[in-house]
Amino acid sequence: MASLFSDPFSLALILAGGVLGPLVFFGAKRLAARRTRLSERLSRRGQRHAPHAPRKPHLGWVQGLGQAVSPKQGKALSAIRLRLMHAGFIGKSAPAWYYGARLVLLMGSLAALVLLWPLIGAHVPFLPAAISVAIAAHIAPGFWLDKRRDKLQSEYRNGFPDMMDLLVACVQAGLSLDAAINRVAEEIGRRYPNLNTHLGIMALELRAGRSRTEALASFAQRLGLDEARAFATMLRQSEEMGTSLSTTLRVFADDMREKRMLYAEEKALALPAKLVVPLILFVFPSLLGVLMLPAGVRLVWVFGSGGP
Repeated sequence: MASLFSDPFSLALILAGGVLGPLVFFGAKRLAARRTRLSERLSRRGQRHAPHAPRKPHLGWVQGLGQAVSPKQGKALSAIRLRLMHAGFIGKSAPAWYYGARLVLLMGSLAALVLLWPLIGAHVPFLPAAISVAIAAHIAPGFWLDKRRDKLQSEYRNGFPDMMDLLVACVQAGLSLDAAINRVAEEIGRRYPNLNTHLGIMALELRAGRSRTEALASFAQRLGLDEARAFATMLRQSEEMGTSLSTTLRVFADDMREKRMLYAEEKALALPAKLVVPLILFVFPSLLGVLMLPAGVRLVWVFGSGGP
């Protein structure tokens, strides 16, 4: 080892490898990530977004576990299917994957607790720890679904006015409603990919021969948004009463833009109330310390020395 470091050429090779090795590694990693993003963009341009559904064949046993423990029919299955649909998972096997993933998470958490018990067993009793881990593993998937649903609905709510503007422009240009939906689904995918997925599904349903009323109702059910339900109801009533589709869409688009502005104003007005707790917990103590510390030091020096 000493002879290795005593040789200048070997030492230079070691230093060069230590410097260039991480650079080559991170450069290759960045190039691979760039190629992955490029392939995803090309696939989006070539075909529509596929529904969010697990497709890894080596995880089929998770789906098998989920099918064994999931409800086969009834209100429970309908409720979890609707919940998963609002979170973006619209495949038929989504409930089985959900229950299987929750069961695997529960078993994995308990197994990790057993493996780590020699390290933490002296501080925490086993039974309360196991119950806490089981409850957390049971609640975590539902909490994640709710957060994903809120994120998707925020995207839908932001994208609905833009979708309506594009739809109005296509209808006023002379396209039929079905052709306008196809065109909007092609144009809106770059900014709102999840909304584009549901528009593409509705366009495929219309192309397959499903009635417009049923396709719009299914679209509103998948999104789980009040704006989508109002949009489906508006188009159904416009078709039944024979009113002008262009005028109806224009009025609805103006209403959607106004709602988006009101929603932004609501979030802005709620910001001061949300800032109260961080201000009290973090900013106010720091400010109080900065203001009172010089006076406290002065008092300690005065009373400690017996005079000014």
